Amino acid sequence: MNKISYKTYLNDRLKQVDFHGQLTHPLYVQVTFERKTIFFKSYYFELFSKSRYGLELPDGSVRGPNMEQIIEKENEVIHFVIDKLEGGFSLEAFKKLYAHFSTDLCDVTEFDFITYLYLFFDDKKMPYMAELIKWGTRQLVTYDLIMDFKKVLKKTLYNELIEQAFEKAPPYLQLYSFMMSTKKWPMLCLTAMEWDNMETIRSFKEYVELHYPNLKSTELIRQVNAWPNYRRKEF
Repeated sequence: MNKISYKTYLNDRLKQVDFHGQLTHPLYVQVTFERKTIFFKSYYFELFSKSRYGLELPDGSVRGPNMEQIIEKENEVIHFVIDKLEGGFSLEAFKKLYAHFSTDLCDVTEFDFITYLYLFFDDKKMPYMAELIKWGTRQLVTYDLIMDFKKVLKKTLYNELIEQAFEKAPPYLQLYSFMMSTKKWPMLCLTAMEWDNMETIRSFKEYVELHYPNLKSTELIRQVNAWPNYRRKEF
């Protein structure tokens, strides 16, 4: 195989952007093969740049992932994809598999779950709650919002919300809570690359059967497998 080379770099040709309180040039990836080179923006830089991944401290400063952690995630998925392609490497195939395996399953299932929440409360004649969800989830992690709902909503309403979610929404809650049990802040994500490992799926199955005993773990796994090709949208 011809030599494959790659690097991550801060693209100083572009304007600096805010990265949790610090200005920095966007992180990019460069991959070269057979004297051809492609450049593209780091998926993880774009993902973890979102304000939802920052933590505002009492003094007004913001903490979040650092660039070293982002670069480490990039290197991990790049190595993984190169190994996946083995002797059939091409830049086109690399870019396609990179887009798939770098995807955070929690992020990619969240939009449809938010849509479900919006319609649920709108159907309950609670339009202001629906609007709160629509706009609030742009800044907040939806899972954290649901945990507060559990504290303040009537038990019957909360249980109905969770039960209907199993039928009408992607398994965002189960994925996110599973991820939280295995990861440390601030790198809170569960990638398609990690899901490609049977040990991860086995652990998820055991987690669901312990924490969501009324749900079918095999059906949740089937739902997860159906979602990675979708990308997060915006209202």
